[in-house]
Amino acid sequence: MSTDRLTTLLDEYAELEKRLADPAIHADQNTARRVGRRFAALAPLYKAAGELEVARADLEAARELAAEDASFAAEAEAIAARLPGLEERLAELLIPRDPHDAKDVILEIKAGEGGEESALFAGDLLRMYVRYAERHGWVTEVIDAQDSDLGGVKDVSLAVKTKGVPEGGNGVWSRLKWEGGVHRVQRVPVTESQGRIHTSAAGVLVLPEAEDVDVSIDPNDLRIDVFRSSGPGGQSVNTTDSAVRITHLPTGIVVSCQNEKSQLQNREQAMRILRARLLAAAQEQADAAASDARRSQVRTVDRSERIRTYNFPQNRITDHRIGYTAYNLDLVLAGDVDGVLDALAEADRQARLAGETTLSR
Repeated sequence: MSTDRLTTLLDEYAELEKRLADPAIHADQNTARRVGRRFAALAPLYKAAGELEVARADLEAARELAAEDASFAAEAEAIAARLPGLEERLAELLIPRDPHDAKDVILEIKAGEGGEESALFAGDLLRMYVRYAERHGWVTEVIDAQDSDLGGVKDVSLAVKTKGVPEGGNGVWSRLKWEGGVHRVQRVPVTESQGRIHTSAAGVLVLPEAEDVDVSIDPNDLRIDVFRSSGPGGQSVNTTDSAVRITHLPTGIVVSCQNEKSQLQNREQAMRILRARLLAAAQEQADAAASDARRSQVRTVDRSERIRTYNFPQNRITDHRIGYTAYNLDLVLAGDVDGVLDALAEADRQARLAGETTLSR
């Protein structure tokens, strides 16, 4: 156990507690929320360190009493038996965690190969994540969407947020970061007249939503184009140049939004997505500069990896990264995703305890 790291984090916890007690910090809600999230993330460590300190003091006292009165020996043994568990818990909490765990996310779903069937599956995934968010009391917001002819989605950006400060620093990212990659579906498409099972896929990209302090964007690095919206959206569609396309020249990242009726609103939404993508790109560059393998949390921005299969005829869901299989696909698509996410989180926990840098695949 790193004593220096523990001391540093406990000092940080104490400093954050002082900052939150100062009424002045609440004049800036963004700062207050950021500090509150970090404070909440360190709270389990503070509690575990306190419990261990108390247990060690109690053990010392019990042993002193047992030297004079044998009846205290059993109490000393009971306290001593608890120490390894408390020490293991604290050691686990001292392992560096994903710095984005407390953040909200922007989740992008894109139809892949398979035409309308892929777009319909992308729509199924969108509804699955919205229902999952509802189960956890999170707030969802469709930032931008392009619908398909049969009611699916070709491309959608969904913001998912917690209400207030997430307990223990476990925000939306701590759960949905596992979802990035290629999701494959096997079923009989509605467009198939022969009843044959087809395979298609949709890509999911999960980005921690960036705050202004996370990413600095020079306005001179942006090229902003406006164009006429297409599809549903009200009377202004096809009559005004309200859609916005933003190109970040240094990186070549392009973001467009057309859901809102005003050009200003579409620009604000596009900037949210751009900040999130730049934050993810900066994280990847930092990992590469450190000559370290990309952690599974970072790998979620890579669509090239097929992570999961949804087999409708067998009502089966399989996550290929950890060999997880369950036969409750109907419940999963209704928002009951915790089973597979819990398995992924546990696999990552075991990998971190073993000192590995990536989730086992």
